[in-house]
Amino acid sequence: MINPFKSKKGLGRGLSSLIGDGDIKTSNDKISISSIIPNKNQPRKIFEKNALEELKNSIKERGIIQPLIVRKSVDQNDKFELIAGERRWQAAQSAGLHEVPVVIIEADNLKSLEFAIIENVQRKDLNAIEEAESYKNLIENFGYDQEKVSKFIGKSRSHVSNSLRLLTLPDKIIDMIKNEKISQGHAKILIGLNNALLVAEKIINKKLSVRQTENLVRLLKRGSKKIKNIKDPNIIATENELINKIGMKVILDNTKNNSGSLIFEYKGLDQLDRLINVIKNYY
Repeated sequence: MINPFKSKKGLGRGLSSLIGDGDIKTSNDKISISSIIPNKNQPRKIFEKNALEELKNSIKERGIIQPLIVRKSVDQNDKFELIAGERRWQAAQSAGLHEVPVVIIEADNLKSLEFAIIENVQRKDLNAIEEAESYKNLIENFGYDQEKVSKFIGKSRSHVSNSLRLLTLPDKIIDMIKNEKISQGHAKILIGLNNALLVAEKIINKKLSVRQTENLVRLLKRGSKKIKNIKDPNIIATENELINKIGMKVILDNTKNNSGSLIFEYKGLDQLDRLINVIKNYY
């Protein structure tokens, strides 16, 4: 029997290897659409309305070409939990279908989540936050580490790490990413910035590209560094007083806890000898 979920190259294990022909209990069967319940581990949370409308119209014309993947519900008798194909399921309901084609498999919670992630990643249906939350779910609830996630999903370890770092951004920025107000490229630049929300708002209001955002952040960091380096006027006055008295350049660096350094820059051995004699005579 030909597996209808043959994996694409370069995408980790793929649906084909996850299903395994031996695990398929019923193929190309049809069940009542009302007997299907949503997957509580579905990584995809946002379904674009226009795309759903287009799929609904396509289903009305040609039906569902690719079956949904389901498993028997653990909690509800005579019900099937959706593993992959929620967008098709929603569109089929809108189209008024009473039955849908399914592939029924045996799968525990982990395998169910793996199916859902793989299908959505292969179709590029997840936004950056949904993808990151999927990886986090695998790590926190199913004993994965970043290396295992990387091998499973067929992406680099750095991709997984950078994806997870998006979840450290403020909630408002995470919502902006979910709603596609800023891109994943923009979001990566914002990680770790103290003024990330301010920059994010500028990205939206000014419609900044990723390159323009990089330049903006670079300028802000440079300006912040200059502000940090501005000395207290009292320290500058002390430096000038010492310079006038001893005729050498003096640098006084005082930290917040009142520790630091006092540097004398001399020119020639005469100035050095004079400085040494002053220190010896008074201390």
